[in-house]
Parts: sequence; C-alpha cells; structure tokens
Amino acid sequence: MATPKITILRRDSHRRMPWKNGGGETVEIAVSPDGAGLAEFDWRVSMATVATDGPFSVFSGIDRTLSILDGEGMTLFIEGREPERLTQASAPLSFAADARTSATLIDGTITDLNVMTRRGRFTHSMRRVSIDGNGEVELKGGTSLVLCHRGDVEIDGAALAAGDCLLVSNEVATRRSISGKAQLFCIAVEAT
Repeated sequence: MATPKITILRRDSHRRMPWKNGGGETVEIAVSPDGAGLAEFDWRVSMATVATDGPFSVFSGIDRTLSILDGEGMTLFIEGREPERLTQASAPLSFAADARTSATLIDGTITDLNVMTRRGRFTHSMRRVSIDGNGEVELKGGTSLVLCHRGDVEIDGAALAAGDCLLVSNEVATRRSISGKAQLFCIAVEAT
C-alpha cells in the first residue's frame, strides 16, 4: 500500500475566478487535474458568495453538492424537483449541475461550499463534522478533503485554521487523529 499524499491548501492560496455565467466570483479551493479550467475539470471544490437572486451556471455532465457556509440561506429551484430551502442547518444538497437551477436568497448575501464531479468518471460526498476535543476523522479511499470552516483543528499534526483545507490522496480508507474545536466539511471524491 502506497503512502498517502497529504497537502495543506492554505486559505490565502485559494484561486479567485469569475463565475461561468459572469454573475459573481468563486474561490477555488482545489481542482483536478491541477490548473484545469471550467470545461475540463474532473472534480472541483469551491466557495462562492451569492449576493443576488438568479440563475446558476450550467455545467453539462457534472454532479454538484452545495452547503451553506454563511448567511441565512437560499431556496433552490432545480428543474424537475420541488423547491429546496438550503440553510446552514441543512444537510448538503446534491443535484445535477446540468439541470436548470436558480436561487432566491432568504435574507441577504450567503457564502456556499460547492463540490462538483464529472458524471461517469467520479462521484463525491460531503458531510459536516463538528469537533470539540480529541478524536478521529474517517477519510475514504480516493481523494479526501477536509475544509476547516470555523475554528482551528490539528489532523495528524497538520494545523488548519478557518479556510484552510487538508487534501489527502489514499488508496484505501483511513482514520486520522484530530484535535481542536472546529466545524469541518469532509469531502470524498472517488473514481467510478
């Protein structure tokens, strides 16, 4: 079994870029392959600040999951589905990024966390994890990302502050020691 590759992606190194539809700005945390643009990525993790109601960019052949990081939330209108109210308390919401989607803000600007994978090549999952003290965090096989949303945490000796992300490439699932007080988002990306 190969040794996992571990990279710390610091908040100040995240790449800022315009939305595909030109309506705002995205902070790209990680993308594969490295440096891939919006048309050729296999998977992508980003944050976006949404200040107005409006349509989402359409990404053909992409599956996406959203979670609200800051703000009151939004109601999503996804083609073929009932409207979905998404708040900081909601579970992450998965949907096809090529379905016509628009959003109405509940009460002011929000920031969301967005994970996208190329359908048929990769799948992903996202879960919110709260840490208060010492414990373990489970990372699946494939590529795992742990985004520190609030607080400070140490994972196997790697210190993460708010906005930092731990990127781990594993052949198999592992458990990592963790300590601190933080709200995290654990993201798993696996090849199909």
